[in-house]
Amino acid sequence: MSVLDPLAARYASWLGLPAEETALPEAAPGEVRAMPVILRLEKAEPPARTPLLEAAATAALGVCLDQRAQPGGEWHEPVHDWVSGHIRKVARRARGAHWAAAQDFPGITVTAGGAEVRALVPGRVVDVPKEISRLQISGSDLPPDEPGPAPDDLPLLLLNPEVAMTVGKAAAQVGHGTMILASLLGAAELASWAERGYACAVRTATIDQWKQLHPGGDPAGAWRERRVVAVRDAGFTEVEPGTVTVLAQWR
Repeated sequence: MSVLDPLAARYASWLGLPAEETALPEAAPGEVRAMPVILRLEKAEPPARTPLLEAAATAALGVCLDQRAQPGGEWHEPVHDWVSGHIRKVARRARGAHWAAAQDFPGITVTAGGAEVRALVPGRVVDVPKEISRLQISGSDLPPDEPGPAPDDLPLLLLNPEVAMTVGKAAAQVGHGTMILASLLGAAELASWAERGYACAVRTATIDQWKQLHPGGDPAGAWRERRVVAVRDAGFTEVEPGTVTVLAQWR
C-alpha cells in the first residue's frame, strides 16, 4: 500500500471531468490543504529555471515517498489527508536567512544543477507557520533557459508549450507530474527511480511532441502504450480550469 494510492485511484476520472468541475472546492476554506514548496531565489545569483523546476519535481515526490510518510510514519497522516483531496501546492520564494529558516520545518530539500528547493510536509493552509506564510508567492520569475536534450534514462516532464506559467506555477505543476507518475508505477520501477534519487528532466514540449503524447480521451491507453500521464489543473491560479499543464513520461 502506498500513500499515493488515492491519487492513482482517481487519476482517470479527474481527466474526464468537465473543465468547470475541476475548480469546485474539495473542502471548506478552513480545511483546504496544500504543500508549501520553497524555491531558493538568491538575488545576486538566481538559479536557472530548468534545474529549479527539476528540483521542485523531485522534492515534492520525495516528501510523499519518504519513509516517514508511509503508514506508521510521523508524516503519514498529513500526507495521506492531502493526497486524498486536491494536491495543491503553494510555491514561495526565499533567500538568505529566510531560506535557512525554512530548513527547520519538516520536509525535503533537493539540489539539482545548482538550484535548491525545499518541499514541506503538507497541511491545512490556515495552519502554515508565519515563517513560511510571510514568504512571497509572486513577484519574481526566471527567464527561459536552454537546457539541451533531456537524458534518455530519466522520467521526462513536458511543460505545455501553449500555456504561459510563472516559475512558481510551473514548479507546482511538475511536482504534480512526478506524484501522478509514481502513483501508477510498479514496485520495481519505483525502487529503480528511488536509486536515482527520484531525479527527472523538465523540458518544454514542442507542439508536435505535445500532440503525439497527449492522452486525449484515453488515459489508460496513453499509460499502457506511451507510459504518459497528464497533469490537469483545477484552475485556481494563472490557468483556466481543466488546462493540461504537464505531460509526464516514464522512460
